[in-house]
Amino acid sequence: MGGHGGMEGHDGMAAGSDGGDDGGEPFGPLVAAGRLARLLGAPGVVVLDASVGAHRGSLRRIPGARPFDIDGALSDPAAPLPHTMPGAARLTEEVRALGVDDGSTVAVYDAAGVYSSARAWWMLRAMGHERVAVLDGGLPAWEAAGLPVEEGPPARAGRHGDFTARPRPGRFVDADGVAAALADPAAAVLDARSSERFRGEAPEPRPGLRGGHMPGAVSLPFGEVQRDGLMLPEAELRAVLAARTGGRERLVVSCGSGVTACVLALAAVLAGYPEPAVYDGSWSEWGLPSDLPVVTGG
Repeated sequence: MGGHGGMEGHDGMAAGSDGGDDGGEPFGPLVAAGRLARLLGAPGVVVLDASVGAHRGSLRRIPGARPFDIDGALSDPAAPLPHTMPGAARLTEEVRALGVDDGSTVAVYDAAGVYSSARAWWMLRAMGHERVAVLDGGLPAWEAAGLPVEEGPPARAGRHGDFTARPRPGRFVDADGVAAALADPAAAVLDARSSERFRGEAPEPRPGLRGGHMPGAVSLPFGEVQRDGLMLPEAELRAVLAARTGGRERLVVSCGSGVTACVLALAAVLAGYPEPAVYDGSWSEWGLPSDLPVVTGG
């Protein structure tokens, strides 16, 4: 089966200063099920379940995992669009309630595979927490490896953490930022939706949205950076991205509501690209009736 055989140390973070040591290997941005199993329960290690939609509230979870609720508390309640990044104060409050400290080693996963977990990873990373990794293959890979799961109500943190959000500029962009990137010959805007939605041949799942894509955007469905539920190896990710971007390294990633765009952000970071920007509103904003340009076809 394709994918990474273990933790990939693309960002050079050393595990161990907070008790989550595993031989001094780097931690992030991807962790294999076997390595996470070895870290499970170690001091300073926090596991977060970032499942969304039908997978949210799954009866099975990794032991001790706490819910990172992208559908609810971890989105901006005042925003008209789904899955909007909350402000630093709200994120700080909610992540502290999950028992996360500034020094915590955090692993995020979801019940679908590598889907919404990448959004949680990006949110924490964008707010300055770099000791965070996505479980490669998510809960399906964990269970396929014969690793333990628990059932019943999710675990609650025994204490509030001291996590403090420290926003990093440029990790999220708005529609104006996307328009600027579309006009920049050195930038590429990648769309993680299905190719049928990109071409306007399939209806949008959210009512009232126009079909099609931004003029100049490039289709890269998020499933194309995975194989058998795991992220592609680094060299293959570089090849996929290079083929779609024409060598451009300044990337903006978009999708339906800012979730699977983060799978492309994960792919870019794993492939060694400069950190991309996630269009938080994504097609939920751009596709609304407005003067923002939309085209159909290939």
